Amino acid sequence: MKKVIVFLLMCIPGLVVASGGGAKLEHVQIDAKDLESLKRGADLFYSYCSGCHSTKYVRYERIATDLNLAEAYVKENYMFNTENLGEVALSSMPADLSKGWFGTTPPDMSLEANLRGEDWVYSYLIGFYEDESRPFKYNNHVFKDVGMPNVLEGLKQELGEEKFKAAVTDVTNYMAYMADPVKVEREALGIKVIIFLFILLIPAYLLKKEYWKDIH
Repeated sequence: MKKVIVFLLMCIPGLVVASGGGAKLEHVQIDAKDLESLKRGADLFYSYCSGCHSTKYVRYERIATDLNLAEAYVKENYMFNTENLGEVALSSMPADLSKGWFGTTPPDMSLEANLRGEDWVYSYLIGFYEDESRPFKYNNHVFKDVGMPNVLEGLKQELGEEKFKAAVTDVTNYMAYMADPVKVEREALGIKVIIFLFILLIPAYLLKKEYWKDIH
C-alpha cells in the first residue's frame, strides 16, 4: 500500500503539467459528428497552424473521406507541399530554421488533443495575452513563457470575442478528430456490441437453467 501511495505522489507533477500547470481550463463542448464544425476547424487549422505544425498521422485522403470534402477542395486548401492525397501533412518549415526561430521545433499536432485534453487545447488557443518581455510579445495563461507567436490574434480582431471562441471550438473539434479519427465508428460499434451481448445473455441464461435443472 505504501508503494502505491508513493507512486501516486510521483505522478502528481506530471498530471499538473498535462492539465496546464495549475491554470484554470475553460471547458469546450465539441461534437465529433458535427461535420460542418469539423470542416470549419480544418479550414482554420490549415490556414493558421499547418505552416509550422505537421500532422503526420493523418492522411489528406482520409480527411477528404471523413469530412465529406471534395478531393479538389482538399488539394487547393490543405495541401501546400505535396500533390499526393495519400501523403500525410508535413510542415513546410525546415526543422533547423524553426528551432532557431522558436527555440524548439514546433510539435506535431496529430495527437495533441489526446495528449493534453480538449479543454487544454481550447484554453491554450484562447489563452494568449500581451507580454512585452516575451520574444513575440505574447504569453499564455495555460503554457507560461510559450515560444509560439499568437497566430490567431488577427482572427480574433476580425471576428470579435464570441465568434472567435466559436472558431477556436471548431479548431479544437478538428484536432480532437485528428487524434481519434475513428471515434464515431468506434462508439457506434461499441453500442452494437453491447446490444449483441445483452441479446446473447438471454439464451445463455436459459441454457444455464436448462443445464443445471437436472443436477439440482
